[in-house]
Amino acid sequence: LILFLSFWSLAEGGKLLVVPQDGSHWLSMRVVLEKLWERGHEIVAVVPDATLLMKSSQSFSIKTYSVPYTQEFVDRFYHSIGQKSFDNPPFLEKITVLLSNISEVTSMFSSACRHLIYDEELMKYLQDSKFDAIMMDPVLPCGPIIAESLSLPSVYFMRGLPCSLDYKATQCPNPFSYVPRTFMSSSDHMTFTERVKNFLIGLSEHLLCYVFYLKYEKLASEFLHREVTILELFSKASIWLMRYDFVFEYPRPIMPNMVYIGGINCEQKKPLSKEFEAIVNASGEHGIVVFSLGSMVSEIPMKKAIEIADALGSVPQTVLWRYTGDVPPNLPKNVKLVKWLPQNDLLAHPKTRAFITHGGSHGVYEGICNAVPMVLMPLFGDQMDNAKRVESRGAGLTLNILEMTSKDISTALKAVINNKKYKENIQRLSDLHLDRPIHPLDLAVHWVEFVMRHKGAPHLRPAAHDLNWIQYHSLDVIAFLLAVVLLSLFISLKCCLFCCRRCCCKKGRTRKPTKSKSH
Repeated sequence: LILFLSFWSLAEGGKLLVVPQDGSHWLSMRVVLEKLWERGHEIVAVVPDATLLMKSSQSFSIKTYSVPYTQEFVDRFYHSIGQKSFDNPPFLEKITVLLSNISEVTSMFSSACRHLIYDEELMKYLQDSKFDAIMMDPVLPCGPIIAESLSLPSVYFMRGLPCSLDYKATQCPNPFSYVPRTFMSSSDHMTFTERVKNFLIGLSEHLLCYVFYLKYEKLASEFLHREVTILELFSKASIWLMRYDFVFEYPRPIMPNMVYIGGINCEQKKPLSKEFEAIVNASGEHGIVVFSLGSMVSEIPMKKAIEIADALGSVPQTVLWRYTGDVPPNLPKNVKLVKWLPQNDLLAHPKTRAFITHGGSHGVYEGICNAVPMVLMPLFGDQMDNAKRVESRGAGLTLNILEMTSKDISTALKAVINNKKYKENIQRLSDLHLDRPIHPLDLAVHWVEFVMRHKGAPHLRPAAHDLNWIQYHSLDVIAFLLAVVLLSLFISLKCCLFCCRRCCCKKGRTRKPTKSKSH
């Protein structure tokens, strides 16, 4: 019976192609894929043969393709991202380093994409497999190129795109006045100066995206044999699954095909292993502090590690620190170094008093789900913006990783532990987040299946995509109405002048005989 049911579910299920993104992006996408596999769908993920986290899976098929770099290079590359976060060069050098990093990233991943789309054997397999849909993380847009080539409806699974391209591609209103741009580290209540800065950043965003996506745009045009822009490719998405919600994100306009699934990575609490359970129980009434800087940063410069260790020794709580670097010489007795920790399970424990995090969206949502106040040490990417959102809601404090001192860390940690307002605020956010009609994972699965069943979601695509810039802003209508008004005023003025001249002429003719009689 079980065998029959399994075959029946496979017969009823669809076929989904997946083009994921490495790093922490993969962790939450994998949860969705496993759920889809449990529901009887056939999943095929296409990944490079050298990756950080995208390894073989028991639940779905993995198809690999060769890339022009080695596994050792990948490990060094992701390790260097974390290490460079602790460098503090002068401003001009920082800009140079940023442009260099962008060039390195785009060269590395665009070359991997080239190897994928020109792998004739693999592309033929994908073409012949007759997939129902494609799911991808589009931040590095190899997936959209494949979707266009195979004519597949696509589901985007993402945190966000650079330069607000996600909102531009969906034709979503994105006003400068109260929607802070990426890397602004501002709330939605901006001062005049912040709005000026936000406006200028918004105007210059396209330059950054031009540099970032130029190689992909050329590759797409070459492969598809027609001129194509990245924005055009992005605009073809059927559904956008956004990994945040309005408990965390600032209120703003969204489009019908944008679905918020924040907290999708928040799993049910699992029992702790004996090792971690013993550590937590031994903490006594003071409880524990969980400290992790994410999946890519597990060691830091020794000088900074010494400062952090000194601060952690100033609190009575036991600190579980995910750290694989050299042990700081001043490591206090209340700090336990571990190479790995069950983050969500520890945060869900009632003895957890605070969470020290880099501000990645996965960690922030686990903090919100489990109502644990946070000390945020953002390193790169969107982490500064995430930290600002948590801090603006009174659920934590943010520290500058480059400038913070041991005293700053100690003060912030003691504040979120001892000041009740932080616990009350994060508890309120947690209550709001968990008060929902459907779990984000189930919502994500529903929309993926929806696109697979209906071959897309064209009914959610606004007509704005078919309008040019002039039509979208009604400039042609404004020009027409302005012309009508001006023409009406001109005709009215001419009529008035004509009437005035007629009246004046009549008065002149009636006055002339009167003058002659008087003579």
